[in-house]
Formats: sequence, structure tokens, C-alpha cells
Amino acid sequence: MNTKVNIAGVELKNPVMTASGTFGSGMEFSEFTDLNKLGAVVTKGVANVPWEGNPTPRIAETYGGMLNAIGLQNPGIELFVKRDLPFLEKYDTKVVVNVCGHSENDYIEVVERLADEKVDLLEINISCPNVKEGGIAFGQNEKSVESITAAIKKVAKQPVIMKLSPNVTDITVMAKAAEAGGADAISLINTLTGMKIDVERQRFALANKTGGMSGPAVKPVAVRMVYQASNAVKIPVIGMGGISCAEDAIEFILAGATAVSVGTANFINPSVTSDIVDGIEDYMERHNVEDINSLIGLVK
Repeated sequence: MNTKVNIAGVELKNPVMTASGTFGSGMEFSEFTDLNKLGAVVTKGVANVPWEGNPTPRIAETYGGMLNAIGLQNPGIELFVKRDLPFLEKYDTKVVVNVCGHSENDYIEVVERLADEKVDLLEINISCPNVKEGGIAFGQNEKSVESITAAIKKVAKQPVIMKLSPNVTDITVMAKAAEAGGADAISLINTLTGMKIDVERQRFALANKTGGMSGPAVKPVAVRMVYQASNAVKIPVIGMGGISCAEDAIEFILAGATAVSVGTANFINPSVTSDIVDGIEDYMERHNVEDINSLIGLVK
């Protein structure tokens, strides 16, 4: 039985990855789950300099999920390279570094700094606000998507995954723009923009007013977008959004995802990723599937 999948020439032992921002760099979770079992660990977003993030409160529970407005708090690339990458090197799993920035130069600085590090893939978070364009996210304008992708590809030594925002009219336009810019793969969906109001206190639940919604409630939207994107481009698609069990992961794979990332579910069950790896193998045995690649995009 073969569970290996290939993303831009990088072979993963199975299609299960962690979603950026929900797993740190694996340090906290290594006590609860065997990182060696995972196809890849995707790190929390890292920028060229430390980011403080947004004011608190910045997390709120919602029906079927959660809202977060963390603001991509991170220690910056230098501490990340010194502390996080050596930790991940100890494990037999692929390392995907998520990169964030407020300008094209911010992204490029991080990508260039990682060129000679032991990193297998880069995932570029283009849901960040583009300060030069009045704060609209890079991922919400197809010209921005294509140009930021092309600029990063010029300097990147590792294959580049562009992480797409779902807060757009047509996801296929953004997927094609990333492909046109030279992306090696795309990942989706990032969080949906949401809001919660505390009716007793009559104020916003988040200091930022809005936040990114994730969890089981977003899954049907995510599956639909992964299906549309995977049928619009020829590059691999990594699916995410509300995955909390092996059945959810298989659903994304059948819709066209080559691999999947598990996010919010980690907060509920810290060993969920390894449970999903086992569950996928059980599913393959039950359905007499010899090669997981035969399931990718099977449902048309």
C-alpha cells in the first residue's frame, strides 16, 4: 500500500501536513503526537522582523469553529532559524516554512534568508495586507497574486506553495494567477473573514473586530474551492479547512487535493494528525486502494 505523494518534486511519506499557525513549529505538539508519522510539518508564519500581533482579545469560539485575529505574531526569521529549524531537523518529516510579509521586499528577505537552510518547501501567506496598496490583501487581487509569486520565484531555492485566500469572488482566477506567476503548488483555503459580537457586553468579541474563521463550519466551502482550483490548474493543490478526521481528509483528496493540512482540530485533539494518518491507511485497506494517488481528484 502506497501512501506517498509528491509536491513539486518533494516526496511526502503520506499526505498529512499541519496547517500554519495551529502547530507552532511542532515543539509543543511533539509531546502528544509523533512528528515522524507526518508527511510534513508546516511552521507558523515567519516574517523578516518580529511581529507583535494584534491587541487582545484575539480568539473567540464560534458555532462549529473559531475566530482568530492573532495578527501573525512571530519572533522573526533570525530566532526562527536559530531555534525552530534545528528542532525540526531531529524528525523524519518534511519541513514547510510559512512566510508572511507586508510588502514584496518583506517576503523576499525571508525567502532569501532560507535559501541555504534545511527547508523542503516554502508556503507563502498572501492573506497579509499589502501596505502599499491601501491594506488590501495580496491574495485578493489577481495581478498582485501573479506579481508576488513571480518575484518570490526569482529568488527562492525551494519550491513555492502559494496559500490562497477564500475571501474572493472566484477562487479559480487566483489559482490561475499563482500558476501564471510560476507557483509550484497552491494551498487553500486560508481563513474566511468573520465577526462575533458579545451581546451581553454589547461589544466585539475580538479587539480587531474581525478575525479569520476556521474549523468544521468552513469545510464545505473549502472542499468546493479545492475542487474548483484543482480543476483550473495543473500544479498540485494542498487542501485545508475544517479537517478533523480521516474522512474529511479523504473528501479533500477525492475533490482534487494531493495533500491536506490539519489546523483547528489540533487545538481539540493534539494527536489528531497521527490519528488521520492511521485513518487514511484504514480507509485504503477497506476500499482496496493500493496507491493513494489513485484517489486524487477521483470525483469529477
